[in-house]
Amino acid sequence: MFKHILVPTDGSELSSATAKRAVDYAQETGARITAFYAKPEYRIAYFGEGALIDSTTPATFAEMAEKQAAEVLGKVAAWCKEAGVPCDTRSTTSDLPYEAIINAATDAGCDMIFMASHGRRGITGLLLGSETNKVLTHSKIPVLVYR
Repeated sequence: MFKHILVPTDGSELSSATAKRAVDYAQETGARITAFYAKPEYRIAYFGEGALIDSTTPATFAEMAEKQAAEVLGKVAAWCKEAGVPCDTRSTTSDLPYEAIINAATDAGCDMIFMASHGRRGITGLLLGSETNKVLTHSKIPVLVYR
């Protein structure tokens, strides 16, 4: 049975529902959780001859991303505490979330990744989310996809 689960989350409704289910699963199986959030990298927006459109500085952007990560991970940690499930939290900055997820799972010594699929609409309902699909195809760690 799996004993250490990485739960990547972005704070969306589906991701939060998945994180709650991961906590239930961990409680039922006696596993522990590492909640993970991939912070986006700062991107400079240019217009025309190099004029900057976005006035957000890299430092301000990093502060906002860190605050968002703390909020999202804090919710998962609170659900774990309420359920009596041991929990660690991690975040890193990356524009390749699937790689960050796999690296976080490997670095934390997780034996499973428990993650959300994505919202279903029309023909896209037949497909998994692109990050989920990338984790599934690149991870050597088992992945449980919740929908």
